[in-house]
Amino acid sequence: MATANKLGKSLQKIFVGNIPWTVGHQELRAYFKEFGRVVSANVIFDKNTGCSRGYGFVLFDDITPIEKIESEQKHVLEGNYLNIRKS
Repeated sequence: MATANKLGKSLQKIFVGNIPWTVGHQELRAYFKEFGRVVSANVIFDKNTGCSRGYGFVLFDDITPIEKIESEQKHVLEGNYLNIRKS
């Protein structure tokens, strides 16, 4: 936790929607690491069923990766067009 606190205000988060049910944390991280250093990537799962809820969050260590992501028109992961917003 000390690392996250140390980085503090420089951390940047995005919301990622329309994630395919076959994608987990590692696949989400792998997709977004091409844009910059990923601090964390989390797909949200239903606590009762264990199934993906189809969205997640990616945390970067600065704004540059988010600017790169926003400059690309479409993001496709395993056939789904991702819905990405700053969070």
